[in-house]
Amino acid sequence: MILIGENINIISKSVKETLSTKNTEYLKQFLDMECVDLNIGPKNQYFDWLVPFVKANSTANISFDTTNSAETEKGLKLFGNCENCFINSASKDRFDKMSDLALEYNCNLILLTMDSNGIPKTADGRFEIAYELYEKCIEKGLSHEKLYFDPLVLPLSVDQSQAMEAVNTIRMIKESLDVKTIVGLSNISNGSPNRNLINHVFACFVSDVDAAIVDCKDKELIRIFNMLKNNSPKSEIDEVYIQISDAVKNFGEFMEYNDVERQKIDKAAKIISGGEIYSHSFTQI
Repeated sequence: MILIGENINIISKSVKETLSTKNTEYLKQFLDMECVDLNIGPKNQYFDWLVPFVKANSTANISFDTTNSAETEKGLKLFGNCENCFINSASKDRFDKMSDLALEYNCNLILLTMDSNGIPKTADGRFEIAYELYEKCIEKGLSHEKLYFDPLVLPLSVDQSQAMEAVNTIRMIKESLDVKTIVGLSNISNGSPNRNLINHVFACFVSDVDAAIVDCKDKELIRIFNMLKNNSPKSEIDEVYIQISDAVKNFGEFMEYNDVERQKIDKAAKIISGGEIYSHSFTQI
């Protein structure tokens, strides 16, 4: 699994100020990842100095995250060998240019399961879009190994039911298409308290994705992903995470626990799966 750091994101006020002032010392803390997502927004032109900075200070590949195709192309040219980089992202409405760039620079392409009407409410609706985009990619000559489909995770606090629709979309794509999958994991906890707990448990629901965009400062989340990948539990809590992951994959049941810490994890799993109703105070056992 490829873990992509999400932290250089212009939505963050501190990052926006940092990019405006070229405070490279501040940005160095976000580079210790296999890949970093550079989300600079649609109108900004930061890649001129940001891409050389990442190359000079890390071995990380880059996920070029902007709807500005001209800026994306500039970043790809500056990086050079883009075989392990990502274009983030293409959708039905902006497919042609982004897919052209992915083909020209032989990089990975993230494809969004949405159209001009927004994100479908069902896994079936998202899969229909994924299949249409897949056919377009193959027709254009893109390698299926370079295609990463994003089911578009929505916050629990906005619509609890959408968590499992995203999980089911991943399952359908993996069963039907010879492509890869990716999630923006932190989206699941937007607007919620105790975001780390939600993120850690949701990692168990999406442990078979091929890539995830995550908070690089959450070292425990990164450890959980690696532990699930290697099936190498080191504690009773790790055993709970593995049990949840196995239950999701096999349509099984979650176990019941007596101690508070494991109960919190179990309750989060039940809320994500729709077995219990979400509320901001759900971590209070």
